[in-house]
Amino acid sequence: CGVRVLRFSVGFGRILASRRDRSGTQWALSAFPLGGYVKMLDEREGEVPAEELPRAFNRQGVWKRIAIVAAGPAANLLLAVLLYWVLYATGVPALKPLLGEPLTGSPAAVAGLRSGEEVTRINGIRVESWQDLHLQLLKHGFGADGIELETRDAAGNIAFRRLDLTGMDRAAFEKDPLGQLGLSRYSPPMAPVIGELQPGGIAQRAGIASGDVVTAVNGVAVTRWEEVVEAIRSHPGTPLTLELQREGAAIAVELTPERVNQGGRSIGRIGAGPRLDPEVFQALQTEVRYPLFTALWRGLQKTWELALFTLEMLGRMIIGQASLQNLSGPITIADYAGQSASAGIVPFVTFLALISISLGVLNLLPVPILDGGHLLYYCAELATGRPVSERIQEIGQRVGIGLIAFLMFLALYNDLFRLLSR
Repeated sequence: CGVRVLRFSVGFGRILASRRDRSGTQWALSAFPLGGYVKMLDEREGEVPAEELPRAFNRQGVWKRIAIVAAGPAANLLLAVLLYWVLYATGVPALKPLLGEPLTGSPAAVAGLRSGEEVTRINGIRVESWQDLHLQLLKHGFGADGIELETRDAAGNIAFRRLDLTGMDRAAFEKDPLGQLGLSRYSPPMAPVIGELQPGGIAQRAGIASGDVVTAVNGVAVTRWEEVVEAIRSHPGTPLTLELQREGAAIAVELTPERVNQGGRSIGRIGAGPRLDPEVFQALQTEVRYPLFTALWRGLQKTWELALFTLEMLGRMIIGQASLQNLSGPITIADYAGQSASAGIVPFVTFLALISISLGVLNLLPVPILDGGHLLYYCAELATGRPVSERIQEIGQRVGIGLIAFLMFLALYNDLFRLLSR
């Protein structure tokens, strides 16, 4: 738009390294990596030579200023569309939305759901994977009295179920929607045979080896892997004795499951997984893939859907219908980024798309100092025919800085609370 850019910085604060290009723009790396900024030529921030006045931001027409300010959030949202487009065009491996046995007395059990059923729609919206199932339940569960499920069994029979949410603990639902509804992912019956071990985990340190068959836990015989998992999960921080068969020999191993927090409750974990039959596991997987132009449309839909959901969650937090503990800061983001990166390229790219959407939506909020706050001023200028006074902008900036500082403090507090409560 013809505006001169003085500095483009990754990060805030003291400049650690920089260089200037031929147009005089300073490209900088700054000390605090919590975002970045673009500094443009502007009479409100210093004296501007007369010959440079046509290139000053404040001298531009309102539509150019709107375009410049909206470009940042738009780039975030377009990046998400691009990432989802690539993912859907190349294929996203996922788990089928197959249900396990519902918990007794839970909404899922009352609704008549059975193990092995596949969820095909939630409130009329198509469900393609287990990840879709989780997101749609979270979206449609807030403030609702019920959720309508369409399911299909192994014989292809279609059924319609209604999950009654009357009297549901909303705070617990936010933390663990599946657990509160009594839903679990379908897992085929598996023999209690040790497969993959976490390097340096409790099971490996105790001397357990891949291929060991668990025959009893604390003297109670087990014949299925699910029984082993339940025994370990229900004894966090409590010593257990595992009886094993190894190459025909019986051995006993004593260990204490690590206490971890999951969905607001403590469970035990030893860092061991079952030996999986590749053919059985393959039957549980699917791939979400579309033709090139359909993939682009789905990318647009996904970005729009998640942007609206982000706004809805922010709104619910403001009016008290959702907990402020849902806010996350840089520590949690870095943690999830590391987890997704270690899980593979697809989870990592999916995480990047989600973060990009969150940033785009956040920057569009009508809060002074954010892009959305500037857009609000420009819309007022369009309506009144004159710019918002500098006094009002100054007051708005102070309010905006205070609000953003409060949100950053709250997000960091939530981050540290999650970290210390593990």
